[in-house]
Amino acid sequence: MTKPRRMRQQLLIDPQPIDTGRFETPLYESGVVHLAGVDEAGRGCLAGPVVAAAVILPRGLVISGLDDSKKLTEKERERLFDIIAKAATSTAVGCVKHDEIDRINILRAALKAMRIAVDGLSVIPEHLLIDGPWPIEHTIPQTAIKKGDALSRVIAAASIIAKVTRDRMMCDLERRYPQFKFSVHKGYGTELHMSELAKYGPTAIHRLTFRGVKKP
Repeated sequence: MTKPRRMRQQLLIDPQPIDTGRFETPLYESGVVHLAGVDEAGRGCLAGPVVAAAVILPRGLVISGLDDSKKLTEKERERLFDIIAKAATSTAVGCVKHDEIDRINILRAALKAMRIAVDGLSVIPEHLLIDGPWPIEHTIPQTAIKKGDALSRVIAAASIIAKVTRDRMMCDLERRYPQFKFSVHKGYGTELHMSELAKYGPTAIHRLTFRGVKKP
């Protein structure tokens, strides 16, 4: 896989114990008013799109239970999704479908979805906090943070918006492909999903370049 060019404004930070003020407070104190967190969901799936979200939260807003979406139950994510959507200064999502993922590879597709999400914000942020080690192609200054969804409240909020949005999309896709329990496994390579693939073969929304879907 060809790695994308590093952006000049990238600052790669290794994860440390959770301290949400570690990354956000210095930016606010430097004069940043609108700080956006950016994250994606579905990168490791075998079917469906990769979905990214960008979220700007008001400075000082406290949302009880806010955390990395992977650490939360579905019920907790749904509750927090509604709270974030109402309280956020701005939220936006970006989506790259399965066929484009096959064409440009999943890393580039995830970064593209993030860029689309950022461009969809109704308020232009002064800085971006990106989950993961790779920056996106953008002129807005940004900080890429490994495991950022567990270290930044705005990235955690973005992870929830992205995850819930994608999960809902996969539930809708199950109606089109009822032989696949997308509402259960969301397109990940679970034992159930692999057994469905073995029995029925890939659908029109499967990522045909992915191991487990493509034929040896």
